[in-house]
Amino acid sequence: MARMVQCVKLKKEAEGLMVPPLPGPKGQWVFDNVSQEAWTEWQSHQTRLINEKHLNLLKPEARQYLMEQMDKYFSGEDIDAAEGYVPEDK
Repeated sequence: MARMVQCVKLKKEAEGLMVPPLPGPKGQWVFDNVSQEAWTEWQSHQTRLINEKHLNLLKPEARQYLMEQMDKYFSGEDIDAAEGYVPEDK
């Protein structure tokens, strides 16, 4: 049976992650409060940010920027958009 969480992003109960996606307290918070669907959406957005902004993940400031964007994403605040990104028509 799937593990269910009350997702802070989707504002509904949804299937949770199988394991914490990050180490430490932040990873545990994501595990407890973010659904698999919302995490997958964040990963797609994160990938666009990395590619469009040419982020070097070896640099601590790039990783800090992504953590700040992730916090904003899951709290419903405005987040940076990837310039040049055009969503697909569904």
